[in-house]
Amino acid sequence: MLAVILIIIVCGLWAWSRVRRNYNEPPAIPGGLPLVGHAHLLVGDSIQLWTTVKELSYECLRLGGVLSATIGPRTIYIVCDPDDALTVANSCLQKDTFYEFAKPWLGEGLVTGKLSIWKHHRRLLNPAFSSIVLDGFLGVFNSQSRRLVQELSKEVGKGPFDHWVYTRHNALETICLTALGIDFTEKSVLNSQYVQATEQIFNVFVERFQKFWLHNHFIYSLSGLRRKQDNLLKILHNMSYTVLQKRKADYLKSLESGYKEDKTGTKFKPFMDLLLELSVEKGAFNDREIQEHVDTMIVGGHDTSASVLMFTLVLIGSHPHVQEKIYEELRVVFGSDDRDVTKQDLSQLVYLEAVLKESMRIFPIVPVTARILDRDIKLKHCTLSKGRTCFMFVHGIHRHPMWGPDAEEFKPERWLNPLTLPDCPTAFAAFNMGRRICIGKSYAYMSMKTSLAHVMRHYKVQGDHTKLVLKIDVMLKPEEGHYISIERRS
Repeated sequence: MLAVILIIIVCGLWAWSRVRRNYNEPPAIPGGLPLVGHAHLLVGDSIQLWTTVKELSYECLRLGGVLSATIGPRTIYIVCDPDDALTVANSCLQKDTFYEFAKPWLGEGLVTGKLSIWKHHRRLLNPAFSSIVLDGFLGVFNSQSRRLVQELSKEVGKGPFDHWVYTRHNALETICLTALGIDFTEKSVLNSQYVQATEQIFNVFVERFQKFWLHNHFIYSLSGLRRKQDNLLKILHNMSYTVLQKRKADYLKSLESGYKEDKTGTKFKPFMDLLLELSVEKGAFNDREIQEHVDTMIVGGHDTSASVLMFTLVLIGSHPHVQEKIYEELRVVFGSDDRDVTKQDLSQLVYLEAVLKESMRIFPIVPVTARILDRDIKLKHCTLSKGRTCFMFVHGIHRHPMWGPDAEEFKPERWLNPLTLPDCPTAFAAFNMGRRICIGKSYAYMSMKTSLAHVMRHYKVQGDHTKLVLKIDVMLKPEEGHYISIERRS
């Protein structure tokens, strides 16, 4: 009897898929199996998942830039063509249901929020990332960069070490100071707990994605993985709740006294203050919404920047000629002066920015992004059907033939000549693409360039990027091989 029911279900699913078939579908990934489709490609740890993403990227490029696949009865698409990715990104702004996995943590923040909320909140939050606000952050970027230089000094001459430990903690302190107006630099226990919990909850999301039966919310609610997630959320939400309550108390106290006193001793307006102004004075946000944006800003503002700096230092250490060009540019701009980095300096550090961009092209921190298709999307050579998921593989986009035959090589010089760059703006998708591009792009460039300017003025770096073993824990992370060694410059 059970066998008969299964046969009926399978036949029904097959008939349903035939009815909904789009006869201009992109080619299918080879190797699909009966019933499960391509779900077996998800089997394995997060290292294997990254290997699968790379292999599918190259297969996708080989077959024209767009592929289809099935996970059980569900059809998905993979896009590695920059032009087609831009079409999808600008046509369908709603994130896919996979982003629901992170909503217990980030709620309706800008990364995970549904489209209607995202549009409204993005408009409200754009002023927090204006050039005037960001210019005010330079003092903190400089002081935190000097703090990073000082922390790294204990590793001078001692051989290979894990510099990611330093960039993560420094970036977390920086985002709390600039975006939130809270000084956590001395609260190392809270920092350590938060960083560890962030790593572990990303692991939870990836494990749930790979075990497709856990995509069902009810089944997941009964699992041990859900209980692990709940314990981690207590740590993560405690961080944001602590930030919110402290800053809100300071803000309300300043209103009662008749002026807005700056409790941090800084001259800028933190992101948190804008949220509180919109909440208290205009009723735009409630406490839950503020906390969701705080959670999003903390993780989005520190984990990505810290990882980019980690990969960039490994690549710089692997390419001595690149390192010398960076130092030569720094000598031209700063001479022998160890002064702070100014806004004018940042505009002159052209090669340093090229190194950052090339690092993010080679190692995209968010290597996959997904949208739900709310309409049929006509691409250059095929049509994607409404109601399905479209994965845009940034790794593949960054290796499209439009980058040239040296797309696999680390060549910062390619960014110095506009004629050598692809015409399509989405060919570089390190900050996502289209209208839903990362709101913190300018913030990230400013903070990372400042940090690298200070570090590279003080240290020579050695590394070997060929030893990197990578994995996907939502973001692209190193499993091993990312250590560097440093020597002090004379």
